[in-house]
Amino acid sequence: MPNTSLLVPLKLGSLTLPNRVIMAPLTRARTPDSVPGKLQQVYYGQRTGAGLIISEATNISPTARGYVYTPGIWTDEQEAGWRDVVEAVHAKGGRMALQLWHVGRVSHEMVQPDGQQPVAPSALKGEGAQCFVEFEDGSAGQHPTSTPRALETDEIPGIVEDYRQAAQRAKCAGFDMVEVHAANAYLLNQFLATGTNKRTDRYGGSIENRARFPLEVVDAVAEVFGPERVGIRLTPFIELFGLTDDEPEAMALYLADELNRRGLAYLHLNEPNWAGGDITFPEGFREQMRERFKGGLIYCGNYDAKSAQARLEDNSADAIAFGRPFIANPDLPERFRVGAPINEPDQNTFYGGDEHGYTDYSFLDNGYDRLG
Repeated sequence: MPNTSLLVPLKLGSLTLPNRVIMAPLTRARTPDSVPGKLQQVYYGQRTGAGLIISEATNISPTARGYVYTPGIWTDEQEAGWRDVVEAVHAKGGRMALQLWHVGRVSHEMVQPDGQQPVAPSALKGEGAQCFVEFEDGSAGQHPTSTPRALETDEIPGIVEDYRQAAQRAKCAGFDMVEVHAANAYLLNQFLATGTNKRTDRYGGSIENRARFPLEVVDAVAEVFGPERVGIRLTPFIELFGLTDDEPEAMALYLADELNRRGLAYLHLNEPNWAGGDITFPEGFREQMRERFKGGLIYCGNYDAKSAQARLEDNSADAIAFGRPFIANPDLPERFRVGAPINEPDQNTFYGGDEHGYTDYSFLDNGYDRLG
């Protein structure tokens, strides 16, 4: 697809991107000690052709975890590991954002410090939800989540502070941006949704109250990075991990107004059918988001070059994030530029393992493939 507007530069907040092909956050479960290492330096360093790399979801604290082998950003060692990754990306001319993550109720006592209960807005277990744990024999796999305990009102400022400290470490590590993960039925999304938030304090009930905690997190992170270097990911209308919501559109539009008022760099929206199914955004939703939010709009979910180009041409998006295509095509923007075939990813190597299915996908090199 030569001459595609996907490859036109974009001003995103205070950062200028060379193209509009964004690498979406992708959990790959390859940090057994939660510290990024040489493997991550190679993996992200291979994908620096992206306009912006958004890191895999990164835990802000020990209690934020729901999946073993995922990275963190709460210790000096983790910060140093990420610094080496960012330096590898910058050395090849790339730009990178760190996605800040708290899973909330999508966890289990086996993953939590001292076997404590996971936390959530309300003590409601996610129906059918699974997390990723390490068993006593050393093997790892999916496991049903635990019933969480409801956060006390006076505990919430402490989690906001965890986000602030994580953002500070991300800044020290050299990240160009941070993305607040308020999507995919994790903690911040749980506060936003009516089905998971049954609170009666100032963090529950009305749209304004349910949005209060996520917006406090945004404000704390923006104090560290400046709003022009902060994005947020949302998944209105999603059905995942038992999360339900009676007011997804109203909440999304309220958040668009509030985030616009704060001057955030971008709003990253995951398509409701990204994991399958036939749910779509309601008619006129994208137009309303464009009208209300004046920063960058990024959409993600099952896009290819043609459908991404169409989204840019109808002006509903400023950039498109690609997940699975970036797993198997580290040079995805170059493939789009020359109209080259796209490699298919091996789903058996998505989570866990070593370099196989991680850093060994082929590149284009003057029309020929070479190993990365």
